Amino acid sequence: QVQLVESGGGLAQAGGSLRLSCAASGHTFSSYDMGWFRQAPGKEREFVAAVRWSGDIYYADSVKGRFTISRDNAKNTVYLLMNSLKPEDTAVYYCALKYYSGSVYVGSDYAYWGQGTQVTVSS
Repeated sequence: QVQLVESGGGLAQAGGSLRLSCAASGHTFSSYDMGWFRQAPGKEREFVAAVRWSGDIYYADSVKGRFTISRDNAKNTVYLLMNSLKPEDTAVYYCALKYYSGSVYVGSDYAYWGQGTQVTVSS
């Protein structure tokens, strides 16, 4: 059974930075795709960023140039460095693990999810 545990959320001011971490256990981490999604109050969950097992990286247009996803296979951890934060980045952020098939952009294609970590950006 895979377990994903996020950390690093909190309160930041607009223009500030936060780094989220997601530690995985119970699976061969390096063989699978990892993604970050977020859900703001009253809105649907949306794709933020993903890094495939191959190292290919994908970003939502809304975060491109501000957020950086990375993975450390030796530590079974994926990171999301968030710079130049905006109030509209406020949401619960979730990491997720996906097998080979499916799209990195589609939440339902991911097999396992973390519990989420709150990110709040004040103006």
